[in-house]
Amino acid sequence: MRGDTEHQAHIMLAVTPDDFVPADHPIRRIKPIVDAALRRLSPLFDTMYSKRGRPSIPPEHLLKASLLIALYSVRSERQFCEQLRYNLLFKWFLDLNVSDEPFDASTFSKNRERLLEADVSRAFLAEVVAEARGRHLLSPDHFSVDGTLLEAWASLKSYRPRGGSGEPPAGGGRNPEVDFRGQQRRSETHASVTDPRARLYRKGRGQAAVLGYTGHLLTENRHELVVDVELTEATGYAEREAALRMVGRSTRGRATLGADRGYAARGFVGELRALGVTPHVANNDRRWGRGAVDGRTTRHRGYALSQRRRKLTEEVFGWLKTVGGGRKLRYVGPDRNRSWLELAAAAFDLVRMARLETAAA
Repeated sequence: MRGDTEHQAHIMLAVTPDDFVPADHPIRRIKPIVDAALRRLSPLFDTMYSKRGRPSIPPEHLLKASLLIALYSVRSERQFCEQLRYNLLFKWFLDLNVSDEPFDASTFSKNRERLLEADVSRAFLAEVVAEARGRHLLSPDHFSVDGTLLEAWASLKSYRPRGGSGEPPAGGGRNPEVDFRGQQRRSETHASVTDPRARLYRKGRGQAAVLGYTGHLLTENRHELVVDVELTEATGYAEREAALRMVGRSTRGRATLGADRGYAARGFVGELRALGVTPHVANNDRRWGRGAVDGRTTRHRGYALSQRRRKLTEEVFGWLKTVGGGRKLRYVGPDRNRSWLELAAAAFDLVRMARLETAAA
């Protein structure tokens, strides 16, 4: 029998956003981890705000909102605030009531400098990693490192000679055509007027050059969790420098580090050994004993295992670029993009931990 449309609205409903989130939804396993991490960061938040004045939007809301933007591939902060008006799962995750009004998108911009100054995103990632370590999900001895090119929020047309007028090409309306053929454009002589810190970089022969930064990840080999991140200018040699910094911060005692051929430099291998880290680096020269890592290391079974596990870091980059919104960076400058990378890496770890907990249940 055909049902009738009911136009009478309910006068009163005793419901909360929690009633609309399914009991078996994966985000229910993520929220307790996030809430516990934010409680531990509460003393840091207290130092960031004055004791007097009008109350601000809680920093917990901004961090949770950044996680949701990465988890649900929200295009922008403005779009997130629009969805927050009617998305009950978002309200539930932020501990808001059904009738609570969403905050304005300008709140992100107004509070970003305060969060960057206190390095909140890195502190939050550290708390997520500490939670994973407390659950015995991290390998304390075996790690992998890799880097990828992240396209900056700047077009090639913004890459102009340093000290020039900075004026856009004449004619052609808002998006005029520009012919760069025959011109030599280098970082020493040119810079982007949109994002001056972005570098013009090409990953390999036959590939197009783009303005971008280099994102670096240090992952552990047991469950592919991100342990540390870095974001640097795309110089072509920053990967090894960033790897040493991350290894120095994240390893304690003897450990192994898997990496591809881009890290096969004798200087890098020597510095790893000085840190007490065994370099499981792919050799540039495949012949026995002629590469940066000799047969004393490559003959062991652990070396071959590290070479297989280090390729999983590419899966993390794939998630960050497709789901996390990193295919093209949405911020200008290395500091803001580094903060995004830290929070997106934390979001990946949270999803991974939720899946591991579900599989173990």
